[in-house]
Amino acid sequence: MGKLIPVILIVLGIGAGLGAGLALRPVPEIEEQAEDDSASPSYPALPEGSEIGVFEIPNHFMVPLIIDDRIASVLLVSLAIEIDDAQRTLVESSLPRLRDALLQVMFDHANSGGFSGAFTSNTTLGSLRSALLEAGQRVVGRDVVLKVLITDIMRSGA
Repeated sequence: MGKLIPVILIVLGIGAGLGAGLALRPVPEIEEQAEDDSASPSYPALPEGSEIGVFEIPNHFMVPLIIDDRIASVLLVSLAIEIDDAQRTLVESSLPRLRDALLQVMFDHANSGGFSGAFTSNTTLGSLRSALLEAGQRVVGRDVVLKVLITDIMRSGA
């Protein structure tokens, strides 16, 4: 009987710790952001009769990830942008300048460590999307580029 008391106390302690951990765990951050995103529309007011279209940027972007002055791995990113469909020809004619601006944003993001660790987290990709949107709007126009979509992302190497 005397040897059984420490075992019972250990089991009770583990149970109390588990119960407290489950009761006091933090609320996931993703739910809060999803509510904020649905409450505020991200599109500017389009002229009547305009439609939103998706423009797939041809070819993927290759972003080298440099560690200790050498390429440690390469990130392949495919992007699409939501546009005012009436402005599709403007986007197509501005494609080289648009690709240059988007690639520079991804280089800056990589150089600041944005693609290290858990780079697919909602906050990390959200900041990248915002920077890509700003760059796209600078090149083509605020009323043309409405949103940047990351359609594919793959990291090869270490």
